[in-house]
Amino acid sequence: MFRRLLSSSLLRVCTSLSVPVMATGENIALQMYSLRNVGSLEEQFAMAHRAGFKYVEVVETPDVSAEQLKRTLQHNGLTAISAHVQLISLEKNYEQVVKYNQVVGISTIVVPWIEPQDRPDSFQAWVQYAKRLDVMGEKLRQSGMQLAYHNHNFEMKKYEGITALEIILNHSSSQNLKLEMDAAWVSRGGQDPLRFINAYPQRIFALHAKDNAPIGVRDDEMNFAPVGEGLLDWPSILPAAQKNGVKWLIIEHDKPKDAWSVITTSLKNLQHALAKIN
Repeated sequence: MFRRLLSSSLLRVCTSLSVPVMATGENIALQMYSLRNVGSLEEQFAMAHRAGFKYVEVVETPDVSAEQLKRTLQHNGLTAISAHVQLISLEKNYEQVVKYNQVVGISTIVVPWIEPQDRPDSFQAWVQYAKRLDVMGEKLRQSGMQLAYHNHNFEMKKYEGITALEIILNHSSSQNLKLEMDAAWVSRGGQDPLRFINAYPQRIFALHAKDNAPIGVRDDEMNFAPVGEGLLDWPSILPAAQKNGVKWLIIEHDKPKDAWSVITTSLKNLQHALAKIN
């Protein structure tokens, strides 16, 4: 997660100040879903750039051509590291989805959500879903891409004593399927994010970084909070993520009232927390 990308002179300065390379913004990205209500696509990317981000994760394929999306990203000094795409879209429009993302320069596709009516409801049904993901992941690898899965709280439900998320991971290949773990949703589902991070080393490619607020606080924002402003134990989560090979920290908020405040506060707090552990 913590690549050394600074020049030797800048590295000496940062070392003297005990500042980690991630504090410069490297390996921290922004999930663009957080800015979905901020004007046009150009305005959304411009805000991400002004906030200090270099990397973003996009949602599905926006209503623009791949060439236009790539130009807009480049104009704002941004690189898309991954894209959220529904599994059904991949299965029905595989060639189109792959080509689109390859043109943009995206190599990781993340399955972000299962509609309530489509969710497995038994241990064996989750095993079958895991196999669907595994098949798709192998297919994407043949196209030079990687598949990952993003959790919410419903995958924390247990079937025969094991959570649905563990069923997915245990019944798919680590080569074919990575995890984009949303720590806030894991906690909301009654599970410990640290347990998953430690149980699946090198399996979690990204950690969605957002926080949970107590009931009665930020109720109009789905009780989500900027990183470091809520209930999650980031001083424990971040070192564990570093130790277990998490490559990206992706800031997200599902329903921000003030998107600018949320993303800038999250970035500042995350950088500060990383500096303290390095």
